[in-house]
Amino acid sequence: MSELFDAVDALVASRSVLPPPKERKRLRQAHGLTLDEVASALDVRRATVSGWESGKTEPRPPERDAYARLLNKLAELYPADSNSVAPTEDTAVPPPAPQAQPVPTDAAPEAAAMTTGQNSQTRPAVDAVPPAAPSRPARTARSSSVSRRPGARKAAPSGTPAGGADPRFENGPLAVVDAETDGQVLAYCTGGLVLEVPAKSLPSLIDWMLKEAKLGQPKLSGPGKDADPLLVLTEAALKRYGLPVALTQEERLAGRIPQEHKVVKQLVRAQWQLTKRGFGPWARIYRPATGSDRQCVQLCIPSWNALDSRHWGDAGQLPPAELARLLSVYAARVMTPRGSTAVTGLELMTALHPPTRASEPDADGRRYSEHNPNSLGKDPVDCAPCEAPDGHPLLADLPRFHLRGPREKLIEEAYDWARPMTDAECTLRHLVGIDVNMAFAAGANGLVVGLGAPTHVKAPVFDTKLPGSWLVDLSHVDLSRVKAGKDKWADLDASLLPSPFTPQGERPQGPAWYATPTVAYAQELGYDVTPIEAYVRYDNGRYLDGWYQRLRDAYLATMADLGVHTDMEPADFLAAMDGYRARDPELTIVAAAIKATVKGGLGKLRERPRGEGWKPGQPWRALSRPTWRPDIRAAVISRTRINLHRKIVKHAAFTGQYPVAILSDCVVYAASGPSPLDFLPYRDGKPLPGGFKLGINPGLVKHEGTQSVLWGEEVRERFDAPELNLARYIKDGQVTDKDSGE
Repeated sequence: MSELFDAVDALVASRSVLPPPKERKRLRQAHGLTLDEVASALDVRRATVSGWESGKTEPRPPERDAYARLLNKLAELYPADSNSVAPTEDTAVPPPAPQAQPVPTDAAPEAAAMTTGQNSQTRPAVDAVPPAAPSRPARTARSSSVSRRPGARKAAPSGTPAGGADPRFENGPLAVVDAETDGQVLAYCTGGLVLEVPAKSLPSLIDWMLKEAKLGQPKLSGPGKDADPLLVLTEAALKRYGLPVALTQEERLAGRIPQEHKVVKQLVRAQWQLTKRGFGPWARIYRPATGSDRQCVQLCIPSWNALDSRHWGDAGQLPPAELARLLSVYAARVMTPRGSTAVTGLELMTALHPPTRASEPDADGRRYSEHNPNSLGKDPVDCAPCEAPDGHPLLADLPRFHLRGPREKLIEEAYDWARPMTDAECTLRHLVGIDVNMAFAAGANGLVVGLGAPTHVKAPVFDTKLPGSWLVDLSHVDLSRVKAGKDKWADLDASLLPSPFTPQGERPQGPAWYATPTVAYAQELGYDVTPIEAYVRYDNGRYLDGWYQRLRDAYLATMADLGVHTDMEPADFLAAMDGYRARDPELTIVAAAIKATVKGGLGKLRERPRGEGWKPGQPWRALSRPTWRPDIRAAVISRTRINLHRKIVKHAAFTGQYPVAILSDCVVYAASGPSPLDFLPYRDGKPLPGGFKLGINPGLVKHEGTQSVLWGEEVRERFDAPELNLARYIKDGQVTDKDSGE
């Protein structure tokens, strides 16, 4: 009978009239659902659900039936005229934006529409790239303290919902504040907009920013919070507001200016507060929130090294208009920077999965804060002893100078492996390096990770779907004979392959701790595994999916703007990647910053002590964060390394070619020609299934660099290092004594 009822429900849903797009979004937000949660339930992409809510597309069977049923249920719980679900400041739905107007051809030649690939699995949202602002326009009469300069225009920041429809943030997420020689202060914003700043002091500048500038960014998920406005101060602005242009050596070491500085005292007198980090390169200035009224501004000071050149290139030296454009693209596609790229990567995880949400109304219609499902919660959890880095409080009882081995410590790191070349490889002319695009982001995609505390289990049965750390002996896995499919085995030369179980590629010598993806790969290769003990996490989920998708879309959109698309043929892709950095240096910096956000965010999951008088065995500041999760970092690195090894094995089984060196996500092969197409087995434009494939999507590979075999042998002979990792130098061929360890 229940099957009949299900059939009737499905029939009714298939003929149901769907509510208008705005109502669909209201119903989802009223129940505290994110786009990712709805997409996961309906087995569609996040962008698909977003399209349904924006009215750009309409659902089709069979997803339409399930979507209609979901909306009908939500409409019963949250009728449109219900007072119990009146939108608050945190959940209000922004009004729809007017249709974007064509950009005039004479207004900022840098303005261009973002193009995307046609790959249905990785297509980013179609947005407009914020154009560069015109150089200092002539003054005109102004009627208020906030005015638009001639030649500047309102343009939708790239990646913002509905073209920047939220009236609270109509001027974008940030402003670069600069002072002219005549004393006038200007704020360069998204889309070439320039505002005149009347503030004479830093406290009044912050007041103006919050009350009049209309800067900020809407929240990224239903239970989240809107992003605070970002204020970037140039050297001229620092002088104008009484701040030093550069920090002294003592201040650099402390990471802040002294509390006694006159500007800090001005802020205190104006009842503004600083976080524990004080007034440094990324200062946060706030007043305690009263109800839903949040007053907070993020400062970025490039001349104090806020924009690290390792990740932001020369962004700190750009003119204000160009810097505003660069940071606006990043903010729109990733999020408003909250600090370094590493800090922003971690904050993005929390912004997409806030720890709490509003509960269902009680009998009196009141809502309370409750745990948000699929988040890490608001309280930190202890890691397992094997997951703890050296010096952790869990290891305080260990003898001094005790060195933990693989049987005591989870060692899941990226590859750093190399081997001597064979005689046959030395007869070839070239060493060709290929690099996996956003390898660690691809490793996070679809990965099930622990959300709560670990549970210790003795003699467990291994479960590939259960995240955790497992003590197991994998020394019996023989790479000379591995499973290559159902009832199909492949014979390989194990001496030319790295072990998938250690970062150095050495075969394990006995029991060791491994993350779930590593142990699962041993089973995949056709070998039994019998764990001795484990720390598993029964509370788990795909926490990083939304994080991966946003960073993937940001990267693909930026590379598309640089002329590299997802649907290119291999030869066209290699040609497009050659010299793409010169096409738009600012967007090239954005692409590099997005990649740094991935690696840095994952690294922050196991942040180590940063001075502050720390001693081994004592807690450090990062341990108080719910996002201090070394187990999640280990699982992502494990899966990334295994993904790479799987491709290497597929390639070796099909071609008989083996890597010469591997460093993290870069693999070097000896080849007869200088191009990856000289050794990758493409047939009729199609790659080897399960092997390496050229392309810009995360997980696919690009050309890293080519050097001669003679160069490789000469370098190894010069430093008397037959196993010097050539992948480290394949890009430009430059090797120094310091690099080689001499």
